[in-house]
Amino acid sequence: MEAAHTSFIKQRRGDLFGGLTAAIVALPLALAFGVASGAGALAGLYGAIFVGFFAAVFGGTRHQVSGPTGPMTVVMALIIAQSSGNLTLAFAAVVLAGGFQILFGLFGIGRYVKLVPQPVVSGFMSGIGVIIIILQLAPALGFDPPSGAIVVKLAALPAMISQPNWQALVLCAACLAIMIATPKRIAALVPPPLLAILIGTAAGLLFLRSAPVIGTIPSGLPEVTLPSLKLADVPLLVRFALILAFLGSIDSLLTSLVADSVTRTHHDSNRELIGQGIGNVAAGLFGGIAGAGATMRTLVNIRAGATTRFSGALHAVVLLLLVLGFGGAASYIPLSVLAGILLKVGFDIIDWRYLKRIHVVPRAGVVIMLTTLLATVFVDLMTAVAVGIVMAALLFVSRMADAQMESARIAFSPEHATDLSPEEAAILDRAAGRIVLFHVEGPLSFGSARDIARMLQTSPEKDALVIDLSDVPFIDTSASMALEEAILGLRDLNDRVILAGMRPRVSDTLRKTGVLQLLVPDQIASSRLEALKAAESYTTANGNTPSP
Repeated sequence: MEAAHTSFIKQRRGDLFGGLTAAIVALPLALAFGVASGAGALAGLYGAIFVGFFAAVFGGTRHQVSGPTGPMTVVMALIIAQSSGNLTLAFAAVVLAGGFQILFGLFGIGRYVKLVPQPVVSGFMSGIGVIIIILQLAPALGFDPPSGAIVVKLAALPAMISQPNWQALVLCAACLAIMIATPKRIAALVPPPLLAILIGTAAGLLFLRSAPVIGTIPSGLPEVTLPSLKLADVPLLVRFALILAFLGSIDSLLTSLVADSVTRTHHDSNRELIGQGIGNVAAGLFGGIAGAGATMRTLVNIRAGATTRFSGALHAVVLLLLVLGFGGAASYIPLSVLAGILLKVGFDIIDWRYLKRIHVVPRAGVVIMLTTLLATVFVDLMTAVAVGIVMAALLFVSRMADAQMESARIAFSPEHATDLSPEEAAILDRAAGRIVLFHVEGPLSFGSARDIARMLQTSPEKDALVIDLSDVPFIDTSASMALEEAILGLRDLNDRVILAGMRPRVSDTLRKTGVLQLLVPDQIASSRLEALKAAESYTTANGNTPSP
């Protein structure tokens, strides 16, 4: 009993330290992400509070700490920019995105989100990192970010660089240096983002007063705001809500995997999506920006000793108390200080691990990664993901087709076949080429369908063709239609086709697509031996007596 009580106290102490530490790390990042999104510092804090609390309580990862992240901030900035600063639309998109995430979880889509290929995720995240860096160049130089696409923002840089606000630039450089070079022993006591804000704000107040600051932040408890939208806003709303939901799901589940690897536990993907969805619905209703699982805050939470979801909820409560008690102090933080913090965040989001291996990883993966990266930066996020996934899918299909064709074997004598029983080999030997055996391994898909159909129809002159499907676990509709085409072509040549060893799943597909209806019962055999015997009987009955 005493041991259990001691364990409980130790567990709660770890959760307490984890929640407090995560809140200290989250505070400057929430401010920075809120300002960068265009919704304001308070929206960033509300996003951290509401997503952080509800995702911790209802999510499927015990140690996860959630809140605004770089990728979600980029999407929020795009929504606000493309809606001409319509915050009502932006927060409605957050609410709808949360609804989509809840549906993702309820319908078990969590496991599919994790199937997005690594080059696509790498290119997507790296592109977001580049966008964050570009978005912070204007505040770093002391200017308001120009509205418009990334190309417009880049085009405005030369004029800014020629006439920078030197005080803002000095503050940004100093804070970036703090983010990069803070010794580990100091970082263990005070997180670099918080240290950068404290030192940067003090320097701004005392010495560098011409650097632009956040400005007035409303105080008091947040209020629920129900969105009021026009019908014309719906297409843009749905589009960005889907992007937020998809990106937030990927971001959160990747962080869940990181937490699993550190704690040696297993998260519930679908429950995590439901929790994230509830958090985003709440954040949107209370005027907060969208959030997701945050890797750095989660790792800080774990390393501080957190063991349960209580730590993530506590981090949100601590943030709320800080907002209520000290929210006004944030108005003096220079924008260039936040830019310095986010420049480091953007740099860290870029997948340098993949880029360092770009000369040794497969070329096709590099093309997918770079294409996704460029599309993310210069087109839009949804297009980038779609293009990346389509390219990865086509590459996979091509490789699967090559593997299927390599496994395909046509044998018209025992010497050309493998793994034949003595009886099967004897039948092929007696047939003297009049019976051809076709064998393929692995699932048959549309990628190899046409090539296999062509191989079947151009096989050596014969009277009977045995198609051995015993090692085929799955066949799709395209492959079924190609097989039908081959059977019809061979029937026109008076060649007998016999299917052997079909598994139930394959047989069911061929029946539904009408392929089996082309065959009589003795053209369907349960085994290869049975099929070869049927082929031998057919050749004998049609006057082509096998050699003795």
